[in-house]
Amino acid sequence: MTDDYCDGEDINLRGYASSAAAYAVLAGAVVTAARRGGRRLPERIHWGDLALLGVATHKASRMLSKERVTSFLRAPFTRYQGPAGSAEVREEPRGSGLRRTVGELLTCPFCVGAWAAGGFVAALVLAPRPTRVAASVLTVLTASDWLQLVWTITDEKARE
Repeated sequence: MTDDYCDGEDINLRGYASSAAAYAVLAGAVVTAARRGGRRLPERIHWGDLALLGVATHKASRMLSKERVTSFLRAPFTRYQGPAGSAEVREEPRGSGLRRTVGELLTCPFCVGAWAAGGFVAALVLAPRPTRVAASVLTVLTASDWLQLVWTITDEKARE
């Protein structure tokens, strides 16, 4: 089917197509749930919510795809390769079929980010208050992470 596309390279096009289809089905389910619940999709999302959800999406995607403490979620689909910086690990997808597709998704913060963003926006439509609270926690955590890194760099320079 795709040999002429990837010239024999092992590219998981079927898995990618399956995950894109699942994403579309879930997006449709959110719209249906909103309509059945009497909610209308917003004409636009306020810039403050976009900024809040953007930072929260970044943090959620890093947590899910890279952090050591969430490796138990990825372990059935990935193989540990080694440390990758501050509290992060390097992993590679394993297996074939659905297992490999999920492993590829979970090791890519950009890929997880698309799902996290969709989830946050869907949650904002369906339950705005709790979504803003959860996103605020992740946004504050992101600020804390940056301050921890700045502190570490400053402390190391002071010791030189």
